[in-house]
Amino acid sequence: QTILCLPRSWECSQKNAILVPVAALGVGGMLVCWLRSRHKIKTIEVGDGWWGSGERPTKGKEDERIRPFKIETSDKEIEDLYQRLDQFRYTPPLEGAAFHYGFNSNYLQKVVAYWRNQFDWRKQVEVLNKYPHFQTTIEGIDIHFIHVKPPYVPHGRAVQPLLMVHGWPGSFYEFYKIIPLLTEPARHGLSEGDVVFEVICPSIPGYGFSEAPHQKGFNTIAAARIFHKLMNRLGFSQYYVHGGDWGSRITTDMSQMLPQSVKGLHVNVAFVMQSLSMMIAVMLGAYVPWLVGFTREDVRRMYPFKEKNIYYILRESGYLHLQATKPDTAGCGLNDSPVGLAAYILEKFSTWTDRSFLYRDDGGLESKYTLDDLLTNVMIYWVTSSIVSSMRFYKENLSKANWLENDVRIGVHVPTGFAAFPEEIGHTPPVWAKKIFRNLITYSYMPRGGHFAAFEEPKLLAEDIIRFVRKVEQL
Repeated sequence: QTILCLPRSWECSQKNAILVPVAALGVGGMLVCWLRSRHKIKTIEVGDGWWGSGERPTKGKEDERIRPFKIETSDKEIEDLYQRLDQFRYTPPLEGAAFHYGFNSNYLQKVVAYWRNQFDWRKQVEVLNKYPHFQTTIEGIDIHFIHVKPPYVPHGRAVQPLLMVHGWPGSFYEFYKIIPLLTEPARHGLSEGDVVFEVICPSIPGYGFSEAPHQKGFNTIAAARIFHKLMNRLGFSQYYVHGGDWGSRITTDMSQMLPQSVKGLHVNVAFVMQSLSMMIAVMLGAYVPWLVGFTREDVRRMYPFKEKNIYYILRESGYLHLQATKPDTAGCGLNDSPVGLAAYILEKFSTWTDRSFLYRDDGGLESKYTLDDLLTNVMIYWVTSSIVSSMRFYKENLSKANWLENDVRIGVHVPTGFAAFPEEIGHTPPVWAKKIFRNLITYSYMPRGGHFAAFEEPKLLAEDIIRFVRKVEQL
């Protein structure tokens, strides 16, 4: 009987010898697939859109030509402006109000007088046209951009394409002082010439000389897709991107949408969704900052938290609630009054540059900027009648704010650089930045500067971008 069982046991052992490795192989394969799926980078769906007037044409291909564009003005345009400035109705400010009630109307009188009698819009148009301007049609609307190439590139040196995106209430003009530092860094003493850029600065649709969307729903994801299409149309398959304000959100979306196209992301502000753990960190950070990952500099910038964050943000964000709900109501008035437009826009260039400017009768504006620069930015909104469409961007983005969920669910996996300016509206510690930017290559505590970094501190920002790109190129 024992002898008879031997063949059977031999057959069983042979089956086990085959089945066990097969089963192990199957389980192992499933485990590998599971691990790969865990490490696979999630992305935002690219999708498609149509923002032109009426329904999307069913036939015919979109005109993909890159058309040269030139900013122009006319006597009629200037005469209309002067007539409106002459009819400015002055409202006396409260004594000692400084900028606590908004733009001080005594100082506004000075700005209007300069605008009317000394500001030369024709001269500023020439300044604007010193860089090459273009337009191209994408998803039914005309997209405006400037494209500046380095005048000289040493033999064998790679030129890095860099897309720079502005925010509100700024414009492409914010980058005019930083462009030569990036396209000719060695000439301006910023480097030995090992990193050089060609810079593309588009106007967000609905801002400046980019056509406003005619359909509802145009948000940062739509803008990100359009700017990817723009870069592809210019012949770039990979490129660096930089943004501040809305530009930071748009370039972050670009990095989440097509990470294979973005070589590196550089920002000077981040949109961070508050969580319970972050609230606990805020409470503990003032006493045991090391326990929650805060540095001494983080503590200096964040505390006292109530004054520097809650009260300050509440005071500075009234415009945001208005623009995120009913932008057209206030926008119509601003579009009709150049003085109202200037007060509304320039007030942001005061307290967002330095919160202490709130206590100054002139808002500190001329300590950081020239009136020519400030009024040129205002004029871009005025001559294009784009203030209403620029304000609508808040409603389209903040009504749902899906991008906050994307930051948690998807994150940013491309190499990222963060320049933290001390006077930014809200400080983002590196430990918080890493929750969004999973591949944070550089984080810089900038020594000075506020929200409009490229406009206010172009050299500091250029140095940080160059340092970041150098590191990425060495990876």
